[in-house]
Amino acid sequence: MTRQQPHRSISRVDGPVKVTGAARYAADHDFTDLAYGHLVLSTIGAGTIRSMDVAAARRAPGTIAVFTPFDRPALHGPLPGLAPVLGENRLPLQDREVRYHGQIIGLVIARTFEQARHAATLIDVGYDARRPDASFADGIADARPVPEFPPVDILADGVRSIDEAIENSPVTAGGTYSQPPKHPNAMEPHAAVAVWQRGKLTLYSGTQGPAAHALEMATALGVDETDVHVVNPHVGGGFGGKATTWAPTMLAAAAARACKRPVKLVVTREQLYTVTGHRPAVSQKVVLGAGRDGALTAVKHEAVSSRSNSGTGLELPGRVTLKFYQSLNIHVSHRAVPLDIPTATIMRAPADEPGSFALESAMDELAYRLGMDPIDLRRRNDLSVSLENGKPFSSKHLDECYRVGAARFGWSRRKANPGAVRDGEWLVGMGMSMGVLQAASGAGPTAMRVRFHANGTASVAAATADLGTGMRTVLAAVAADGLGLPVERIRVAVGDSTLPVVPGPYSGYGAVGSGSTFNNAPAVQDAARAAQRALIRHATEEQRSPFHGMDPGEVRYEGGVLRARNLTVPFGRLLTLTRTPHEGVTEVTAPGPEQQQYAFASFAAHFCEVRVNRWTREPRVSRFTTVVDAGTIINAKTAASQITGGVIFGLGQALLEDTTFEPATGRMANANLADYLLPVNADVPAMDVHFLDHPDTKISSIGARGLGELGTIGAAAAVANAIYNATGKRIRDLPITCDKLLG
Repeated sequence: MTRQQPHRSISRVDGPVKVTGAARYAADHDFTDLAYGHLVLSTIGAGTIRSMDVAAARRAPGTIAVFTPFDRPALHGPLPGLAPVLGENRLPLQDREVRYHGQIIGLVIARTFEQARHAATLIDVGYDARRPDASFADGIADARPVPEFPPVDILADGVRSIDEAIENSPVTAGGTYSQPPKHPNAMEPHAAVAVWQRGKLTLYSGTQGPAAHALEMATALGVDETDVHVVNPHVGGGFGGKATTWAPTMLAAAAARACKRPVKLVVTREQLYTVTGHRPAVSQKVVLGAGRDGALTAVKHEAVSSRSNSGTGLELPGRVTLKFYQSLNIHVSHRAVPLDIPTATIMRAPADEPGSFALESAMDELAYRLGMDPIDLRRRNDLSVSLENGKPFSSKHLDECYRVGAARFGWSRRKANPGAVRDGEWLVGMGMSMGVLQAASGAGPTAMRVRFHANGTASVAAATADLGTGMRTVLAAVAADGLGLPVERIRVAVGDSTLPVVPGPYSGYGAVGSGSTFNNAPAVQDAARAAQRALIRHATEEQRSPFHGMDPGEVRYEGGVLRARNLTVPFGRLLTLTRTPHEGVTEVTAPGPEQQQYAFASFAAHFCEVRVNRWTREPRVSRFTTVVDAGTIINAKTAASQITGGVIFGLGQALLEDTTFEPATGRMANANLADYLLPVNADVPAMDVHFLDHPDTKISSIGARGLGELGTIGAAAAVANAIYNATGKRIRDLPITCDKLLG
């Protein structure tokens, strides 16, 4: 159960359609003469396809077509925008090279899903195989520099190297912190239904950015962008995994065009683990140097990430060091281990999630070395100016997060001596950490449409997406406030590439980087004001209007009603009289000069209580408190849901999630929900989420900063720190399992 403040708690406007089953996701769309696709995946980790015998598959009942590298669908590249960065660097079925185990090597189209799946099993594949490089641990020693992210060195006058600064520090702490690859595992699998009519494609596909998805698909299919219409009103989770276009969607659309009939392709859960991206494995060496008073004198953060030979994606966790704490001497570097494994992509809080675990664990270790309260150590090293760009933070109330969080959680009852608190057969410990989320990384021009309708409702529309995060509710709440109407009279449209959008590196990508609210909310405000002006112009210029001929300055809009002289007319009545179905505008809102003057970030303080069984060493999280400084909180209910979900992500990172590759074959050994463990209801404790709700008027007029990914930043470290407080065992290798605590 999550506790939260009662103000601005609006229930989800899309709640009724979801709980009644009326919400339609990508795979819910059916058409006459619909065909079904099933992917064929490689069973080797590296090599070349020598042959594929598809005769039996083509003879199988219901088979319509079989596509392979020997009978290729028509696809074109390279894809535009961020697609080459977020996804694979190759198009599917365009060559015979196998780059990883589980790569797409074929597609069967049949009249039913079962027929397609059966026919796929009849394909006989001959390989010229080689042993893949699939062991991250074995490759760390030979990791390569990442040229696009060179090392960062900040050194005080007279200091020659970070190692010299560490050697001269009175107290040091740290170690090597590691975590395995992870997978998003959204509830809704990647799915696409492709329908061609007169050379134009309508694509029902779960995506975080419908406009960017349409552009990427148009490029892959060799058609004009205006010939692709992407529809995704509901998305069952994304977490970064649906931010780009993956091979299954391209193949579904290409197959539909070739077969001249609609095609549905739903990726199976097992296949998702290899064909739609994952978070890379990471190893980090963090060493902190400090004075006896706790002031950091040196921070050394060296990170190594896995990197697939099929893409450019990797983790850059050292970047958190430039956001968290002040130090006179800092060194950050990144290296990568190229591997024959599936392509990596962004996943909730990329870089920040793994980086915060290492840095916040090291800070806890330093606090114990110094004999300081972990909160006091963090306060001592608070950062007022971003080390990334040298600019002051627009607004920062992290100290209040510590103070409020400690009081709500009962931090004063913590015993500093590890293992000091026992409750029967359970060892009880408390730990804390903090998180920082860059809150304007995706700032850019945003297009928003607001209209008044003759039926007395108003609508707001944009080509963003709602991944279950509550974006519809945020747009409805801001529009209701801007128009002076109840939320019930606001209609929201998202998830459609034909809705208003400003093409660009971020805006076209929709819901990414925790940027939806701080980009869209001010745009709704501006569009609401512009729509009121347009309505008044319409009222004074339209001959059928009772306000016709008046000076627009005489007419006022108040709470859905136009007033002037002795006239009071609701806008629905006005539009009915003028025989106008709707009146409104599409407004583009762009960031102002403040974007170049400040650093924008959201902050959180996490507090965790764990219980570890004395005999089995089973760890359980029993309480969790998070206090958040993210500017204006537009809707406490959905915001608390976002923070709660992020913290649960952190619980999975800390205790459960672990993608395991077989070094000899490159095969993913636990590509299913039985063996890849995720937090379920029984794993989630009572959670207390509290928002400070201090508007950040420098970021926008509405004052809201991003928070979607903030909950997971630092959460795993809070768990690990609490486990140390309970047991005296410092586990630096995630996930923290019973065997590691027994050793």
